[in-house]
Amino acid sequence: MNRLFDIQGIIFDFGGTLDTNGRHWSELLWEKYQECHVPVCKEAFKEAYVYGERALALKPLIKHGDGLYDVLRMKTRLQASYLLAHGFWDAASAKDFPERIADAAYAYACSMLQKSRLVVERLCSQHKLVLVSNFYGNIETILSDFGLLCFFEKVIESAVVGVRKPDPAIYQLGVEALACLPGNIAVVGDSFSKDMVPAKQLGCKTIWLRGIGWDEQTDDSLPDVVISSIEQLPGVIG
Repeated sequence: MNRLFDIQGIIFDFGGTLDTNGRHWSELLWEKYQECHVPVCKEAFKEAYVYGERALALKPLIKHGDGLYDVLRMKTRLQASYLLAHGFWDAASAKDFPERIADAAYAYACSMLQKSRLVVERLCSQHKLVLVSNFYGNIETILSDFGLLCFFEKVIESAVVGVRKPDPAIYQLGVEALACLPGNIAVVGDSFSKDMVPAKQLGCKTIWLRGIGWDEQTDDSLPDVVISSIEQLPGVIG
């Protein structure tokens, strides 16, 4: 495994990186659907997932003070409404499922965030940290809830700054916040197209947390380092 040297600052992604250790939220939620024996196929679920994500991006359904569980409950309710409206699920069997799925997904994310906090705390002692995330306007509330906010010099959130990944402009804001040359910055994220590609375009070093992702074309030769767990991160940054 490669090791990066002369790194002065680190830009972290949040969703899929710090909260799920490389698992795309669609895959994690689908796992919880199966565990809860929800009677829908994966293709129907993926349609519902995309519907919910678009609704959250277009409408102010999430409030500034909402925590991670509130986000997950909103996601699963939006998914359930889509599945019901399109006949993939009947109302009788859908009762209580959104909350059960949100409960299970939240428990998983909490366990992952505990591990991520230890990694972030360790790296914070030697590097400046910034977080860049496509989120809904409440990411600072979530970071505070899990004891992570204090480690980041700046939090750059798409709903606040008005630009979203994969636009490199949102990562440029992270570079400016760190006040380092791009070549001395490592970007850590789970999405190849939304994290690795735009960060590389800016000249940053890239660390791909490769897990179970959304369907996308990837190229293992583009990232500088590929890891399979957030806990490997301190060992690849000099």
